[in-house]
Amino acid sequence: MEVREPIVKHGKKTFTIAEYLEMENVAAEKSEYYQGEIFAMSGAKLPHNRISSNLMITLGNRLKQKGCQPFGSDLRVHVEKNSLFTYPDLSIVCGEVKTLNDDEMNVLNPTVLIEVLSKSSKNYDRGDKFKLYRDIPTLTEYILVDSLSLNVEVFRLNKNNFWQLEEYRAIEEILLIHALQVSIPLADIYEGVTFGQA
Repeated sequence: MEVREPIVKHGKKTFTIAEYLEMENVAAEKSEYYQGEIFAMSGAKLPHNRISSNLMITLGNRLKQKGCQPFGSDLRVHVEKNSLFTYPDLSIVCGEVKTLNDDEMNVLNPTVLIEVLSKSSKNYDRGDKFKLYRDIPTLTEYILVDSLSLNVEVFRLNKNNFWQLEEYRAIEEILLIHALQVSIPLADIYEGVTFGQA
């Protein structure tokens, strides 16, 4: 998803979490929340959607009987430590899904998060958003899939609790998601994708 400028509603620029959740529950379009500000999210182009769909189908098949479940971009994730509410392109939760106040809407415990990069979101997803995601205690892998070129970046926590980068840049390579014990060929991730449309 692409993030726009902060929203001003009802003559206000900052909102409480309760106000945001109340507005979001009746909103026609999704918005992010961070430290009082609300940010509208725009739709994504065809390559972005194809990649997301390919990943959802593949992960859904690979994770059967593994105790982990993938969710699409309609699932909202909340980072309690820094106040972020956001909609990752894919969230994978292993074990019981925990939500804010058991509301079944704001997931707290993803194991893996995947963002599909677009021209307008890639810097945010690689930088500030990743910093915010690192405050999720259960997160062990963060995967960035470029929709503009063949490139997958995997940030994973190593044994020393540092985030380590691994990159995949060739169509014949196979993405390894250690936390899920699954592998996905890049050819499957990028199936049907024509670059230059994102």
